[in-house]
Amino acid sequence: MEADLVYFDSIIDSKLLASEILVPFTDVRPHEVKELLRQAPVVLVTDAKKVIEGIVNGGVAIFHDGSTYLLDLYSPESRSVQQSETETVITGPHDSFVESLTTNLSLIRRRIKSSHLKIIPCSVGEISKSKVYILYIQNIANPEHVEEMRKRVQRIETDGILDGSILTQYLEDSPNSVFPQFMITERPDVAASKLMSGRVLTIMENSPIVVSAPAAFFEFFASPDDYYQRWALGTALRMLRFMALLITVTFTAMYVSVTTFHYEMVPEALLRTLAESRSRVPFPPVYEALLLETMIELLREAGARLPTKIGQTIGIVGGIVIGQAAVQAGLTSNILIIAVATSAIASFVIPSYMMSASIRLIRFGLIILAGTWGNMGLVMGIALIIIHLSGLTSLKASYMIPLAPMKPSDWKDVFIRAPFSMLTKRPTQVKTPNSTRQTDKKQE
Repeated sequence: MEADLVYFDSIIDSKLLASEILVPFTDVRPHEVKELLRQAPVVLVTDAKKVIEGIVNGGVAIFHDGSTYLLDLYSPESRSVQQSETETVITGPHDSFVESLTTNLSLIRRRIKSSHLKIIPCSVGEISKSKVYILYIQNIANPEHVEEMRKRVQRIETDGILDGSILTQYLEDSPNSVFPQFMITERPDVAASKLMSGRVLTIMENSPIVVSAPAAFFEFFASPDDYYQRWALGTALRMLRFMALLITVTFTAMYVSVTTFHYEMVPEALLRTLAESRSRVPFPPVYEALLLETMIELLREAGARLPTKIGQTIGIVGGIVIGQAAVQAGLTSNILIIAVATSAIASFVIPSYMMSASIRLIRFGLIILAGTWGNMGLVMGIALIIIHLSGLTSLKASYMIPLAPMKPSDWKDVFIRAPFSMLTKRPTQVKTPNSTRQTDKKQE
C-alpha cells in the first residue's frame, strides 16, 4: 500500500493507530485498499480546512490515490479522577472533575441518567479553538437562560481561553464588579445538583472547572456538607457561615472606628486595657489596621504559593512570630491582632474561594471609611455594598434573590437547610417551566 499519513503523535493513541491502520494495511494489494478504507472507521474528506482541523484535533489524515480520509484517534494524556483540594467534604462523594472533557461528561452522566440532559457544543478562541459544552436539562432549565449563555459563548472574540475561570470573566453581566457572578465547582455532585435545580452548566476542555449560571449571592455560602448531614446540623453550619461573613467584613473596621472616634462604645472594664494596649503604638488605628491586614494577606499568599508542607509552616510560624514581634516593638496592639486574626479565620469559613477573596478585598475599603468617618463611614460602606449587590445580575437574573426581589418561599434552602420533604420547589431565580422537583414521569 502506498499512502501518506499525517498526524501529531503527541495527541493520538499510538496503539489504536497500529491496530486500525498500520497492521491491517500491511501487505495489502492496491485494489483492496479502498475496500478496507470503507470498512475502517474513517471518513472521506474533501475540504482542506476540515482536514487541517481534524489533524490538530487528534485525527490521522490518510492520503491515498488522490483522496483524503480522516480517522479520529484523539487520546491526550490526562490525570486520573481524584479528590478535590479546594472543595473538600467530610461525607459524600470524593471524586472531582479533571482536564478531560469526555471524563467530565461521564462523571455528570453517571449521576443524571436522563435523555433530557442536552449538550450544545461550542468553540472559543481563534487560535486555541477550545471546545466548550453547554449543558442543561430540557423542560427544567429556562430556555431564555440557555439561549443567553449560548449567545455569550459564541460572542467571545479572543485568541484563546485556557481555563473555565477565565471563561466566566467573558460571560459576566458586570465584569468590573469584585463579586463573582457565576458559580464554579470542581465537584460532579454539585454540578448535577445545579442541573436538576434548573441551572445551565458550561464545561470547557483542559479545565477541571464547571461554571453554573445563573448564580445568587447566598449560593456561595452553601456547602455540599449541608445536604449530606442532618438538616439541623446543616442549618446550624449555614447560619455560622453568615455570622462569619458579618465578622470578616466588619470586625477590623469596627475596631478602627471605635478606637478612632467612639471610645464611649467601649465598656468601662475594657477601656483601661484598650488604652494600655494602644499607648505604645505611634500610628493611628487606621494605619495600624491596614499594616496588619496587609501582613496577613502577604502570609496567606506566601503560604498558597509555596509547597504544601512549607506553606503551612510559613502561615503558622510567620503569623505567631511576626505578630508577637510587632506587639513587642510597639507597632500594633494586642487587641488589633485578635481582631485581624478573627476576621481572617472567619473568611476561611466561606466555602467559595472566589467569594472569600472578594470579601477580603472590600474589607480594606471599609477600614479606610471607618478610619475617616467612624461608624458613619462604616455604615455608608455597608450600604454601598448592599446597593451594588442589589443591582447585580447573573445571566440577567437577580443576584440578591430571595431578598431582592423578596421571595420568602426560597428562604428554607438559603438561610436554613430545611428537611428534604420541604424542599419540593426549585429556586425562583431560574424561572424554570417545571418548578416542582418531582418531575412528571410522563416526560421520561
